[in-house]
Amino acid sequence: MLPILQIGPFAMQTPGLALLLGIWLGLTLAERLAPRFEANANEIYNLTFTALIAGIIGARLSYVLQYPDAFINSPLSLISLNPALLDPIGGAVIGAFAALIYGNRKKLPLWPTLDALTPLLAVAAIAVGISHIASGDAFGMQTDLPWGIELWGLKRHPSQIYEVILASFILGAILPKKEGRALGKRGSMVGGRSFWLFLSLSAGARLFLEGFRGDSLTLANGMRIAQVIAWVVLTVSLWMLHKRQNVEDRTS
Repeated sequence: MLPILQIGPFAMQTPGLALLLGIWLGLTLAERLAPRFEANANEIYNLTFTALIAGIIGARLSYVLQYPDAFINSPLSLISLNPALLDPIGGAVIGAFAALIYGNRKKLPLWPTLDALTPLLAVAAIAVGISHIASGDAFGMQTDLPWGIELWGLKRHPSQIYEVILASFILGAILPKKEGRALGKRGSMVGGRSFWLFLSLSAGARLFLEGFRGDSLTLANGMRIAQVIAWVVLTVSLWMLHKRQNVEDRTS
């Protein structure tokens, strides 16, 4: 773990730095590959930037609404760089809403835009895993396997490393291999396939990873909440992939 990176008098929170680098690298890759998904690179950048700014502001405001007492005595905390004072769910919802408004105003085509954003999402997923390695979050359950790591007083599955490895494989699976839309020739492929493939693979990876997690939230019957959500996402994603395949078959 390396939660704080000390460089002279400056101390940087490594998990947050990993996420920022991941977003930057992912956006750079998404811009470069946008033409292969028949999307506009500038519009992809503007949409992502709009969603990111709205998401950060929304995450802070959502946290303030939930814990107003934390800011009454220290109003300057509103502009704190501490990521612990952000609500990830609230930020994600507001960021997605802002992206939807931007895309609607610019009349961006839905499926090519989602496909073009998929490399960004895939790289960001790798960055999330790296941030977990740095912080020690999303730790694994106890194990006696030789590749276990010492963390929080026990030998545990390196679930954060599993997360990075799976996310890297997913990135390789969704990248377009040649000019034209991913996984097909130009004009012969209906958009949306890369996006739904990413979601289905990510949901499958989450089902696998949760089997090694030692900090998962569970329901009353012992089921892991993340796995329940992953099953729903996987079902919807596979159904949408089937629908997109049917559209492609009819247009080929």
